[in-house]
Amino acid sequence: MATTSYTVAVEPGGRWAELVAWGPHGVEVGPSALKTHGDLHFITEADAAPVEYVPRGQRPFTGADLEVDGDSWFTFQGAAEAGGVLRLAFVDAVAGLRAVLCYRPETSVDVLSRWVEITNTSAEPLRLERIGSAGVCLPTSSPRLSFLHGEWAREFQLDHVDLPAGGFRIGSSYGVPGHNYAPWLSVDDTWGVSLSWSGSWEITADVEPSGLTRVRAGMLGPVVVEPGETFTTPELALAYSTNGLAQVWHAYDRLRSRKARKPVLYNSWEATGFEVDLPKQRELARIAADLGAELFVVDDGWFAGRHDDTGGLGDWYPESPDFGGFVDDVRAMGLEFGLWVEPESVSPKSRLYADHPDWVYRLPGREPTLIRNQLLLNLGLSEVYEFVLLTLDRLLTDYRIGYLKWDMNRPATERPLDQDDAHVRNYWRVLRHLREKHPDVLVEGCAGGGGRTDLATTGLVDVVWPSDNTAPLDRLKIQHGFLHMHAPHLMSSWVTDAPGVFDARPRSLKFRFVLAMAGVLGIGADVRHWSTGERDEAKALIARYKEIRHIVHGSEAHLLDYAVQYNGEDRVVVLAWNTGALTGVPEVPGRPSRVKLRGLSGSYVDENGQVYSAAHLTHVGLPFAWTAANDADVVVLRPSAGL
Repeated sequence: MATTSYTVAVEPGGRWAELVAWGPHGVEVGPSALKTHGDLHFITEADAAPVEYVPRGQRPFTGADLEVDGDSWFTFQGAAEAGGVLRLAFVDAVAGLRAVLCYRPETSVDVLSRWVEITNTSAEPLRLERIGSAGVCLPTSSPRLSFLHGEWAREFQLDHVDLPAGGFRIGSSYGVPGHNYAPWLSVDDTWGVSLSWSGSWEITADVEPSGLTRVRAGMLGPVVVEPGETFTTPELALAYSTNGLAQVWHAYDRLRSRKARKPVLYNSWEATGFEVDLPKQRELARIAADLGAELFVVDDGWFAGRHDDTGGLGDWYPESPDFGGFVDDVRAMGLEFGLWVEPESVSPKSRLYADHPDWVYRLPGREPTLIRNQLLLNLGLSEVYEFVLLTLDRLLTDYRIGYLKWDMNRPATERPLDQDDAHVRNYWRVLRHLREKHPDVLVEGCAGGGGRTDLATTGLVDVVWPSDNTAPLDRLKIQHGFLHMHAPHLMSSWVTDAPGVFDARPRSLKFRFVLAMAGVLGIGADVRHWSTGERDEAKALIARYKEIRHIVHGSEAHLLDYAVQYNGEDRVVVLAWNTGALTGVPEVPGRPSRVKLRGLSGSYVDENGQVYSAAHLTHVGLPFAWTAANDADVVVLRPSAGL
């Protein structure tokens, strides 16, 4: 890895692999800080060891990674390294399984990916009740855990808990990662894990009696492996940093993302809802183009029978026969065209459901559960997979579409957990197909907001939608949490006129724009109602964003108090927001607010000619004179020849 090493060894008896050291290069030279000493009482040897991955038979009391009927005991078979992947093989002839622990370090970032390949070597089906991707032991006995929690419209709330003893668990049984927790965890702001799985999952952390903290992550079981077959678990990414885990995760996201410019979009949903009237859409597109938008997206409501949320899903044909001409008109305005779809869902009123009621998740003798007046298609079925593939191919071939917003507005019900795997992997197959067959089409991932933003999804789409809540102060907290897990170039953020759900204090148009500039800028307001002055201000701010877009999307970002700093090669960009009280200036004496910057050297000059030393910006801070009218700002600093 770039600056870190992760060292493992097989214990002398060949029963399991142990972590020796994880940290900066060279940390493995010396006695391991993870190795336990002393006599054992009332536990097994594996229960006290810094194991990497073991079955319940070997570690029955302090937590195992793999649980099978009849339990299992591993014996080391051998190691191999090829294609940048280290594989440690363990076997259990009695249980009839072979487990290969896989390690893939990234050479340019401090991230290690781990997963396990389980082969059924018996003549009978092998049922995996618990199927972890990896476990890791950390040399801390009272960890501070950082995690992201929330609900719909309040995702990615960053929080912390000190764990002196016992256990901690986050997860989802929704069939997607969900809004309640993100599949991401940080320990002592030094070690981090993030799970590449788009279905139900769990992450646990336990302070063990030996004084170690063990973090474990994986999908929810059960999984049945047929004789001779191999099941591959989701990957778990492990990150290490003493200078900020967010920068490591951002660098990893940039490494995994394709290099595509993210256009400034306009989405008409908040302006028109389900009423997709083409003359009104053309009017919105003309205004958006004049403001400087580069992409026009028609959201829900464009297809047959979709006049509200009770119908239409599954019948993916435009309501208007003039739809193709409308798309061409939008493109003639200099805009790319984008379209909203929800391929995994179906309306009970639709023709698709009438023809194929057996395509939805349901239990024998029971009516399926409606959520948001819709049902969920069983994407794990080959015929449903082919239907989704053909539908998207047809839309992208019949119309000049450059952007697809993939939504999912309900969780899975009546879907046994053992069907989770097939649905998720076919979801990935569709996304890979879109990249291969339609490489110029950008894809936005959405699931009722931020319900599916795991590493697997973000590696297959171009941008994700963190939340349906676009109110400025609510969104500020959502984005702050999101940027601890993912990079700015993945974060779609709109300027709207939406009132706050949790913090309804109004904020200026500039505040809303500067907030949306922190990621991929979009506009969702009904711009027909903006005044001439507001449109002029918006036009100027969009132009400003385009000047700094490559820095926001491609540079090292530092998450500060109510500010984000982007350290580009030739410029430093700081986006800052005021959310609290003012200083009282000029009515009373006072001083500007300050934001202390990070990672600087030398000296810098702002666009007004003010020169700052790196020491001043780091220890004193960049000044902001907030007023009622000036509640957000964009500051660009360039390296200076000197003081």
